[in-house]
Amino acid sequence: MNEKPDKDYWDDIGRSFNAARSESLWREHSDRVNGALFERWLGDRRRTSLLKTDLFDEAVTDGLLPCLERLSDDVCGVDLSSECVEMASRRYPGHDFRQADVRALPFRDERFDCVVSNSTLDHFDAKEDIAAGLSELFRVLQPGGTLIVTFDNLQNPLVALRNALPFPLLEKIGLVPYFVGETVGRRGLVRLLRNTGFVVEKTRAILHCPRVLAVPMARRAQRSSGPASQENLLARLSGWERLADWPTAGFSGHFIAALATRPEQ
Repeated sequence: MNEKPDKDYWDDIGRSFNAARSESLWREHSDRVNGALFERWLGDRRRTSLLKTDLFDEAVTDGLLPCLERLSDDVCGVDLSSECVEMASRRYPGHDFRQADVRALPFRDERFDCVVSNSTLDHFDAKEDIAAGLSELFRVLQPGGTLIVTFDNLQNPLVALRNALPFPLLEKIGLVPYFVGETVGRRGLVRLLRNTGFVVEKTRAILHCPRVLAVPMARRAQRSSGPASQENLLARLSGWERLADWPTAGFSGHFIAALATRPEQ
């Protein structure tokens, strides 16, 4: 790409994914892994107001809204793409979904007691943009509020190799379906959060099944297998998450997740 991905770019990506639905089975696996983490980290009490920082999941599949609705009385969402906002709103009417840049959120200070930002801030091409996004999440979060954020895990050698290669090459050979940007490992994520003012409570590496193997398997199963076989594949993919408890988890997890809080005033 010669230019930074903008709203029009992400509009086109949302439309193409929604039309093709070629990775919906893989995305269901990803949603299950993320949903289990959210339940584990947020299930101690019900939140009153929760912000999700992108709506791509809900635009192209069922996404994470069913899980988040169990965790909060009020779930809002933003996305840079107006197409994704529209598609998610059709799937989940009645929610406050808005077209917005995470670096300039259209909400008042301390609006939410929880923010979930899964793989949103790793689509910028500069760490300054990541820092700006985290500052906005801090601003709209209430003192004592909770943030869950996930990034592509730069400690994973495959992610590191992918990010070292030029995006046009990755796109041409089919290794990535859309732009991937700057990202961090566990130490970098903890440092970014602390520099913003957050207190980091926990970190965890997730999504351990190698995507280079799992995505083609999921595509084939989606094309040619019935519901029982697809569910069996999802169970086998989920089995890889046992690696999250291994000492090598930082090298096998495709994403790094952090649970953080905004300190009480």
